[in-house]
Amino acid sequence: GGEASRPSVVDPRAREDAVAVAMLMADLVRGDLGAFFQGVDRTLSEEGPRGWRRALAALSHLRDRRYHTGELKRGALLAAVDEGIRRALDAVPARSEGRPIGEEGALRVTFEDGWSRPLPEPVDPAASTLVIDARGFPPEGREAACRLVVEAHRSGYRRFVVFRATGDRFIGCGLGTETDDVRIDVYGSSGDYLGSGMDGASIYVHGDAQDQVGQILKKGRIVVFGSVGQTFLYGAKGGEAFVRGNAAGRPLVNAVGRIRAIINGTCLDYCAESFMAGEQLDGGFVVINGLAADEEGGIIGLETKYPGNNLFSLASGGACYLNDPYATVTEAQLNGASFVPFKQADWNALSPYLRLNEELFGISIRYDLLMAVSYTH
Repeated sequence: GGEASRPSVVDPRAREDAVAVAMLMADLVRGDLGAFFQGVDRTLSEEGPRGWRRALAALSHLRDRRYHTGELKRGALLAAVDEGIRRALDAVPARSEGRPIGEEGALRVTFEDGWSRPLPEPVDPAASTLVIDARGFPPEGREAACRLVVEAHRSGYRRFVVFRATGDRFIGCGLGTETDDVRIDVYGSSGDYLGSGMDGASIYVHGDAQDQVGQILKKGRIVVFGSVGQTFLYGAKGGEAFVRGNAAGRPLVNAVGRIRAIINGTCLDYCAESFMAGEQLDGGFVVINGLAADEEGGIIGLETKYPGNNLFSLASGGACYLNDPYATVTEAQLNGASFVPFKQADWNALSPYLRLNEELFGISIRYDLLMAVSYTH
């Protein structure tokens, strides 16, 4: 049960797209960026109006996963992939060009033409995508990119891509209730308060996220393919969240209800302090897996699973699951919480979320997560 019972987030077509353009990865790890960009452009031209979707699916997979990059440094690889993503999204029909949207239902808007007149209604609300080039949008306020998402949602759009983000705040906020059919993908550098107060939508951040992500989240899904900043899910009331990397200080402080979160790296301090998340098994929880990627893209365990203090301190409900088989975290770091045995009932509560975590990030339950798990109560 719970939010993890939603349909799989990985579209089978996306898997096929990734396989179809696997040559992109081969060109990358060889360091042949010329051939890589030719492959991106070839996908865009050969696939016609839908070419950008196939290219974006494959490029997102290359950006989001960890793997051996050959002689190419990961930073250089990401720069090439990001340029490919921009090429793919720039290929979406632009409103300013006056071209017909087409049956695939994608439309690209900029700051100049996004606010000039009302947006056209989507061809198919369930499948049409509004692509927002975030250059020039103010980071917040009445003309911010987050407000355009809200206005487009009122016009019937349910699929959004925001790219070239540079600190754009409040993305995913203000959509209202009953928004389970909304998906937002963000490329670039999203700003603070992403997904704050969200009530059903799903946001996928293809990189790092900033501070106050998911504050007072009520329902929905937040996926961060990098690390996340301060006060992650501070005061969250429900929903689910998955972080590929680390969280900074004070994640899930004062969270209540049935929030479920998996942090695959670690966090600084005060994780889930004053957690008020209902029953031990039927309430909320946070999982700290204590993992990192090595230089070859493999998954390794962190030497210290949690470096800070006040882990789950003053909590009155829910649970914190800590993947720490060698007991690197001590009672002195808990400040009031205590370690208790991990039972089958705990595994039953966790396993749907760990399977989804595996699907999202490629972090294997069997091969990457250690067998022994403890949790605080």
